[in-house]
Amino acid sequence: MSESLKEIIEALPYRPPFLFVDALEEVTENGSKGYYQLKKDEYFYRGHFPDNPITPGVILIEIMAQIGLVCYGIYLEKEKLKGQEALLVPIFTSAAVDFLGPVYPEDQLEITSKKIYYRFNKLKCLVTCKNVITNQVVCKGEFSGMIVNKDKIDQ
Repeated sequence: MSESLKEIIEALPYRPPFLFVDALEEVTENGSKGYYQLKKDEYFYRGHFPDNPITPGVILIEIMAQIGLVCYGIYLEKEKLKGQEALLVPIFTSAAVDFLGPVYPEDQLEITSKKIYYRFNKLKCLVTCKNVITNQVVCKGEFSGMIVNKDKIDQ
């Protein structure tokens, strides 16, 4: 992974246990691609079907948003953010997701996003989540959000 891709991950405003980005393979003007490997001891599996743990849909949405929307948004905003990464606040505005199959502990997910539009500081993407182990798409949908400067929220 290149140094610039590592810098995008470091700029994320999340930390474990709520950081769901292991690696970014690419981020371009048109989209992003990254990975997250679910661990069998993730905190949410303790209560989500304890005898048959399945990854909750809301966690899949978060994984898709972190890689497909926030990492991508940081890349698109990188020139505006130089030296101000600590002031970054991603605001998730909407998602419409279709769930197509279950995701289990230890599955590795590949998230890809394709830009639909980016204007007036709002980013909208088609985000796809594929299980690397089974090579099947497990969910996909449209995600929207904004990256704003924390200093401007209170104004």
